[in-house]
Amino acid sequence: MTRLLLVTAGGLGLLRPAPGTWGSLPPAVAAVAISPAGWMPVVLAMAGLVAAGSVACILLAPWYERHFGRADPGEVVCDEVAGMALCLSLLPWDGASPGRAAALAAAGFVLFRILDILKPPPIMQSQRLPRGWGVLADDLLAGLAAAGLIRLALLIG
Repeated sequence: MTRLLLVTAGGLGLLRPAPGTWGSLPPAVAAVAISPAGWMPVVLAMAGLVAAGSVACILLAPWYERHFGRADPGEVVCDEVAGMALCLSLLPWDGASPGRAAALAAAGFVLFRILDILKPPPIMQSQRLPRGWGVLADDLLAGLAAAGLIRLALLIG
């Protein structure tokens, strides 16, 4: 039961429709909730979520592949937690008002989900890695790309 809760982000991956979208929500909610404390608590919390989601995705891959009968089951959303948290850890939280924090989290959430769903190159190719590495890599790349696009938009705008 513990392994199931870990890979499904407390059961969010079992929700329908769009389990990956449900699994991407906890980092966004946490970042907004923590943001009044400053950028460092947000970055540390997101780093913890990246680490926890990544470790669960890699170490529990043999178990969830057997349990769900597929190499990349939709119910497994610890990879979305890691990718979304990576995106948010790279955003400018310093001095963010509650409205700006919500806007940053929302932009990260939307862009991360779009990139995770569409999987433009090289995100798609990263899924070829074996076991949990391929499950995780596409989400980490989507998180990096989403953060980069937000940073670029903030620079231009």
